[in-house]
Formats: sequence, structure tokens, C-alpha cells
Amino acid sequence: MTDEAVPTLYEWAGGAPAFERLTETFYRSVVKDELVGPLFAHMDPDHPKYVAMWLSEVFGGPDRYTQERGGYPNMLRHHLGKAITEPQRRRWVNLLMDAADEVGLPDDPEFRAAFASYVEWGTRLAKHNSQPGATPPLEAPVPHWGWGVAPPYQP
Repeated sequence: MTDEAVPTLYEWAGGAPAFERLTETFYRSVVKDELVGPLFAHMDPDHPKYVAMWLSEVFGGPDRYTQERGGYPNMLRHHLGKAITEPQRRRWVNLLMDAADEVGLPDDPEFRAAFASYVEWGTRLAKHNSQPGATPPLEAPVPHWGWGVAPPYQP
């Protein structure tokens, strides 16, 4: 298969509608969860839509989150000072993976490995950046996740 013929993870997943179904289903579980629910107690009603835009861009879709929501700096601001714990991070990951199954995201090993890789990387970064006294870079690009391994970010 040539590089031009390889679909993005966004395309393989089913595009924006797939990520919108994922985040709607996911956040219905999140708000009811005793461990991570409190982190989202005052969530904007459009938060699932915004996360779908973020995930779409990360996985190779249009750059709507950057253009409409401010990209990485805006996303980072939502995590600063939250003091996310490891149990909360793990629960978030588990609920997202359950939602991926529930909405029928592709379950082939290649897609799920790439999807899980980003989810692990992103949640670990969010946890680190959310700690009191954390000083993450305030400007960085939205990561673009593909089928392979991402190189380390170097500002």
C-alpha cells in the first residue's frame, strides 16, 4: 500500500461522526462516575463536541480544534491545576476504551494499538501537566498521531 493509499486514523475510525459518538457516549459515563465525575462537575455542555474536535485533529482530521478553539494552549488551560490522580487517569482511560467498544470504533489490532497509544500518552501528559506547580510549555502544536510511533516533542 502506498502512503497515499493509507487512510488516516481519523478516516479509518469513521471521521467526525465516529468521534462525536465516542465522546457523547463517553461523557455520559464520566459524569456519573464517582472517581472522575467530580472533575467534570461544571463541564460546558459542548465539552464532548470539543473533545471530538480535538481527537479528530489529533488522528488526522481537519484542524477545527486549532482554528475554532485555540489549539494546544486552550486544551492545556483546561488541565492546569486539576491535580489529576493516577486512579482518575486510569478510570478515564478505561471509560474511554469502553465507549470505543460501545460505539463500534474499529477493533482491529492496528487501529486499537494506535488509539490506545495516544490515549495513554495524552492522559499521562494531562496528569503531569495538572499537578500543582507544574510548568508545562504553554505553546506546543496539537499532536498528530498516526499508525506508527510518535517522536518525542522537543520545543
